[in-house]
Amino acid sequence: MKKPGVEEVLQQGIHGPLETKPDERRKYLGTLRERIVVALKKIQIAEETVYPQVEKFMKEYPKAHLFLNGNLPYEQLSKYIKKAAKYNIRHTIVTNKESETDIGLVLAMDYAIEKDEIFIFKKAPEIPIAKKGLFAKLFKR
Repeated sequence: MKKPGVEEVLQQGIHGPLETKPDERRKYLGTLRERIVVALKKIQIAEETVYPQVEKFMKEYPKAHLFLNGNLPYEQLSKYIKKAAKYNIRHTIVTNKESETDIGLVLAMDYAIEKDEIFIFKKAPEIPIAKKGLFAKLFKR
């Protein structure tokens, strides 16, 4: 491995260490596309309820890390922070004033998983809890 030159050391001192795919990292709240389990847009985070698919992935990937867009109001983020705490998922609120992204939430691993589709476009329908009707009460065992 070659030693860095004086110019390279100065540039890193001024601008910070070199990182791979900086544009992709800015878009996906500090992580790479290849590591993402699921992502939501800002407008989806603003919805009143949590996407059940996100909670499902939190259960499936307990070692994942939740990245949230810090440019959104905390009230919108808090429901996902609570879910992350429930499943012991680490979370980070990312605020980048120099860069704009339409991504609101990213659940990612520390290594590449290469999922084809990372975005959720529709909420999964919530399955209502079946209530016992009169017929079920009559034939109770």
